[in-house]
Amino acid sequence: MTTTAQPRVPADAHRTGGPALSASGLRARRAAKRRQLGAVVVLMAPFFALLTTIFLIPVGTAVYLSFYSDDQPGLGFGPENTVFVGLRSYAAVLTDPTFLGGLGTVALYCLIYIPLMVVGALALALLLDSGVVRLRAFAQLGLFLPHAVPGIIAALIWLYLYTPGISPIIDLFARADITIDFLGIHAVIPSIVNIALWSNLGYNMVVFYAALQAVPREVIEASVVDGAGPVRTALQVKTPLVRASIVMVAIFTLIWALQLFTEPMLLSQSSPMISSRFSPSMYIYDAAFTRNNYSLAAAASVVLLVCTIALSYGVTRFTSRADAEEAR
Repeated sequence: MTTTAQPRVPADAHRTGGPALSASGLRARRAAKRRQLGAVVVLMAPFFALLTTIFLIPVGTAVYLSFYSDDQPGLGFGPENTVFVGLRSYAAVLTDPTFLGGLGTVALYCLIYIPLMVVGALALALLLDSGVVRLRAFAQLGLFLPHAVPGIIAALIWLYLYTPGISPIIDLFARADITIDFLGIHAVIPSIVNIALWSNLGYNMVVFYAALQAVPREVIEASVVDGAGPVRTALQVKTPLVRASIVMVAIFTLIWALQLFTEPMLLSQSSPMISSRFSPSMYIYDAAFTRNNYSLAAAASVVLLVCTIALSYGVTRFTSRADAEEAR
């Protein structure tokens, strides 16, 4: 008895209709993948171009400058030579009491500013979402309007209100026998925090309000049916559902706060409590444009960048771990 050998059929022949169709289908899939990859490249190219132009190139330049310094031989009368100094600039920055003091000032500023910003913006958004506030559109416009004012103009407005002799607020307090030195040693940081809150509270409120609009109304109605009041609904139902927005606002606020510059720079014109190296950003500005030490300024910039990245990563990891524990 003889047997006839059956031809071997590819595994995907039954799905594609045969070897010929399998080859054409494979070519079609490869062409589709190439088109998809090309579309991804075209769509992502502007992002990477901007990332390279406004972030990677400046960071690379700062890192390069931090390792080199201009040296003048011959008691300062010879031509300048760019020499490699290694980590000397970083050592100078990290051992400079004024830079470390600026980091401490910014840390105190963040401890006051970030909780007030996040809690205040979230509270305003919850009030608007609950319907307690009448004329909601006008309230949103009034709260957001200060953010449309440029930071320099906002600082000048508050500098006028903080300056004795011309400030109507100080005159009003003086009539009640209350003396407040907004630019004194004990009030200068709260005064700066007040300017930042006035400028950015409305913007973050809009972010939270948009997130609250995405909360399913069925969930809120169910909480009301279960007997939850407005405060309990806001704190135990709505707030956990917009946690991602809270983390995002906290991280962005942290990044902005670490770059504190405009407000203290302008207030320093009227307050001896604010030195030219009050914050790390002011230290960098002073090193580059007052002392002409670009290597020191570049090293301080890199240190500030590393601190910003580390703190942002720490906040992200902490919130991710908390979410994972709650999911369990």
